[in-house]
Amino acid sequence: MGALSGTVWFIGWLFTISFAQLAWWKIIVGLVIWPFFLGDAARTLVGS
Repeated sequence: MGALSGTVWFIGWLFTISFAQLAWWKIIVGLVIWPFFLGDAARTLVGS
């Protein structure tokens, strides 16, 4: 179960980097809080 959750986390982090088009320093911060950046980019995309 641990390997699966680590893999899912890594895939989510890589997806967020490309989807949100993050700057290099946000990529480093995104190692810890990538769901925040993903939500922020999605909110901008939807326009809410």
